[in-house]
Amino acid sequence: MNPALTTDRKRNAVSFLWQHFLLLVSLYLMALGVVLCIRSSLGSSVISSLPFVFSLAGPISRVPEWTIGGYTIAMNFILVFCQILILRRKFDLMQLFQLVIGFVFGWLIDLNMALTTRIECATFLARAATQLAGCTIMGIGIAFEVRCGSVTMPGEGISIALSQVTKRPFAKVKIGVDTMLVVLAVACCYLFFGHWQWNVIGIGTLFAMVYVGLVVKCIAPHLGWFDRLLAYRPGFRRHLFGLARFIYRHGNSKT
Repeated sequence: MNPALTTDRKRNAVSFLWQHFLLLVSLYLMALGVVLCIRSSLGSSVISSLPFVFSLAGPISRVPEWTIGGYTIAMNFILVFCQILILRRKFDLMQLFQLVIGFVFGWLIDLNMALTTRIECATFLARAATQLAGCTIMGIGIAFEVRCGSVTMPGEGISIALSQVTKRPFAKVKIGVDTMLVVLAVACCYLFFGHWQWNVIGIGTLFAMVYVGLVVKCIAPHLGWFDRLLAYRPGFRRHLFGLARFIYRHGNSKT
């Protein structure tokens, strides 16, 4: 086998793993931001509003008693399926990787829900601070996710597909999709509970719709350091051997 070809394959493999490790970090930040918005009780983010309603309705209705993350995974799968129906033969099979990202994102939401059980927002100031922190972290995570250059989240994917078919700007289509998700969440509140659930869709939801985009817009020009980090190719074997030598020498120095 050609040594140069083998080296290129190893580099490509390391590059792929490093890129998607940073994507995983980005998804974790996004999921943490979503969960903090939920914990604030001022209104969840747009992407989690519908799953949040269904997760609350499970114990009192005939819908499955799934977690927020479980319903997020289901919604992401439906969004990918809708993209296939919209684009048909124009659908890029590479975009099926959105299913993996959607699954990981839902799982990370459940993980952060478990890790943040002790967060209690007893006052409005605490709720506002938690909502602000959640939206800020979410915006940072989205900015990182975009820079990773992998496939998009299903929520953005459906907006891109509709933009391609309708020939309308992505920004306007994205606003329409987000508005539709919130309207569906409100309708499901009346369907399952008979009234509006302000802790699910509230002032915090409207704040998130505006503020998260502003965070992405403000920090995007200052992510040169993240681009350099993304371009970095860590030598895993070299670092592993270096760590082993350090531990060995440190242990011998004590004896």
